[in-house]
Formats: sequence, C-alpha cells, structure tokens
Amino acid sequence: MILLSPKPTCILFNKPINPFSKSNHPKPHHQNNTTPSSNHHISCKSEYKTERGLQFDVGDTFFRHESATGRDLAVLAAAIHKKANNDKLRVLDAMCGCGIRSLRYLVEADADFVLANDADDFHRSVVLSNLSAKVPRISEDGRGRRWLVTNDDANRVMMECCLRRDYFDFIDIDSFGSDSSFLRSAFEALRFGGLVYVTSTDGYTSGGHRPLHSLSSYGAYICPMPYCNELGLRMLIGGAIREAAVLGYYVTPLFSYYSYHGPVFRVLLRVNRGKLPISRHYNFIRYCSECGNSEAISWDKLGQLNCPCNSNVPGSLVVSGPLWTGPLHSKSYLEEMLNLAEEWGWIGNNIGVDLEKLLKYMIDESDPQLPFGYIKLDEVSSRGKINSPPLRSMLSSLQKNGYTASRSHIESNAIKTNCPMSMCIMIAKELQAC
Repeated sequence: MILLSPKPTCILFNKPINPFSKSNHPKPHHQNNTTPSSNHHISCKSEYKTERGLQFDVGDTFFRHESATGRDLAVLAAAIHKKANNDKLRVLDAMCGCGIRSLRYLVEADADFVLANDADDFHRSVVLSNLSAKVPRISEDGRGRRWLVTNDDANRVMMECCLRRDYFDFIDIDSFGSDSSFLRSAFEALRFGGLVYVTSTDGYTSGGHRPLHSLSSYGAYICPMPYCNELGLRMLIGGAIREAAVLGYYVTPLFSYYSYHGPVFRVLLRVNRGKLPISRHYNFIRYCSECGNSEAISWDKLGQLNCPCNSNVPGSLVVSGPLWTGPLHSKSYLEEMLNLAEEWGWIGNNIGVDLEKLLKYMIDESDPQLPFGYIKLDEVSSRGKINSPPLRSMLSSLQKNGYTASRSHIESNAIKTNCPMSMCIMIAKELQAC
C-alpha cells in the first residue's frame, strides 16, 4: 500500500491557519521571532522538556505537562493495538503541536509510520527537530519511511488520506474546545477495527451552561447535573456515535479519561462497520433534584417523564441527551494496559503511583452493574444533614449491604454505585452513629 502521495511537502506559509487546532492558540509570537525580509516563520525560542526519558523542544507551541497522563494512556493503547493487529501500526497525529505524541508513538509504541500534522507551519521546525533527533526519517530495518511532517487543516489531511485509501490504525485528535467536525473525517481515514482518540476541552458546555452549543456540536442538549464532568465524556461518546452512524459505522469506548486541568475530556474509540449493537446505551438521562436519583430514559419514553419520588416541585426534573449511557471503559482493555505499564516499568515498586491508581479506578468503574453518574459524598451529607462520611468506609458499607460501588476517577470525593440516594443517606447515618 502506498503510504502517502508523492506530492511535494513544501509549505505555503501565507495560507489561513486552522482555527480548530490547539496549536493555533500559541503564546504570542515576539517580533524578533520573524525575519522581516522573509515570509517564512522561524522559531527562535527553545524550551526543552523531558517526558518518559525523551527530551524534546517545546518552542512556542501549546504544551501542557499535565497532559502527560493522557499521552501515557494513548501510547499504552497504541502498543496493545499493534500487538493485536499483526504487529502493524500506522498513526496519524492530526494536531501534533510540538510533536511529543508523535515521538512517543514512534519510540514507545514502535509505530511503523507516523504522520505528524499541525495546521500552524510556525511549529514545523520544532516538530522536525524533535522527531529527527530520535528517529531516522527512513528506517534501516526495512520498514521504509517512519514519519512525515505536514502543515495543513486536520480535516483536509484526513479526507485526502481517505481519498487515496491511505488508512491508519490509530488517529489522535487533540483538538481544542468542543468542535466535533473532525469526527467524521477521522472515521473515514481509519481502518475498520482501528482506534480514534478524541478530545474536548469545553467544561462549560458539559456543565450544562450552553445547551444549544452542545446540541450543535454533539447533538445533545445538556443541562446542569451533579456529575457534569462525566456528562462531558458521555456527550463526546454520544456525538461520535451519531457521526459514525451516518457513515454506517458504530463505535465502542475502550476508555474514557477526564482530567481537571483544562478541563480535558479524552475518549479512545474502536470503530467498526455496522449498526450500534446495543442501542439502549444511546439515551437521555433524567435527574431529580428532590430525591437525587437518576435514570436512563429511552426515546419512546420521553413523553412519560416522571420520578418515582412523585415530586411536584417545579423544575425538579432535569433531562439531558441523547448521549452514551453505557460503560465508559472496556475492563479487559484496561487490564491489558495495566499489565503493559507494569511490564515497561511505568508502575510498581512505588513508581507511577498516580497512573496505577488511575487505571485501577477505571477498571473498577467498568463494572457493568454500575450506572452512569456518580454521587458526591458532600451531597449525601447535605441531604442527610450529617458530616460527610469517609469514602472508604462508605464503599465498604455499600458493598456489605449488597450494592455495587467503586471510586470515581473523575471526582475524588465521589462514588459510583447502584444504591439509591435514600439508602446512601441511611448508610451514611449508620456510619456516623458508630
């Protein structure tokens, strides 16, 4: 298969910059960073960082050290996918920034080829420098060209790959805000069974403060609910389901990761041909502010909305959707990632404690008995007019009473459980009485 067309890789520096790329929101460029007599942008700033033993130059690109965990998860997933894919891995890093993700896919996941694209050609020299310092452009082991750097609109790059039938196994879209226009072109440029790593950084919309915006971006009308950060992940998955369905594909979330910095919502999706096999997981969510309980509402039940608590308080019933109401993670895939992280020495022996905790929390969240959402212990104490119960004690008591319960990787002082709010309050009161 031809990897990429032989068209020249020269860059037109006076073209418009893609407004959706995170790289298009760089630190202000100082006047002395541009040569007045030339239209070419030359970055003069160097700022070196190290991640997982790899040194790289950030330059003037948009870079967050806090996003390293999201990159760790991506590399682990890509390496596992390569092993399951006849030891083949072609990666498209659609918005590569300084190129650290591309570099890690090449070095750590041993990708056969990485297309590193960023709409901002000002960053080209930084990306080229980072990749060429660690990985030869042409492989000496017979794999041919290992990487290519382009500077173009992400959608255009992916659609051109699709038109050439130059498909990828793993596509990483580290976009900014809540733009979802990249989803369809990413699905088109992906091999069936491949993985797409999508992003949203719009916590304001997932918090229910811009329902019309979430409707236009993801096809979901989002209202304020206590577990808004989980809604952000479910909104993102739901939007991907809608876009995939238009093309005759269906997606399955392998893991869903929330980080408070930004905030950042990242979801890894597997894309296959066919209809969504479990349609009951694409629904609406009803939350009652009076009793504190939530419920998934199917499309055919929208005209029969009520709450078992029979509350007549105006405005107590809130509905969001449609969005994904199924599991956020694949337990088996996360267990493979955990084992690989240990094999690589990223966790264990008091190393990588945060990553190990995260993966284990996500594995616990994968229990199919657990519903969507989480319950903040502060809400339990407020409703029960008691002190907030210790999280470990609450989890233990819930499990002893026959309920399924786990921590939430999204909210540190919250639990995921199939126990109704009234029983949570009763159990918390019993703990306080002890």
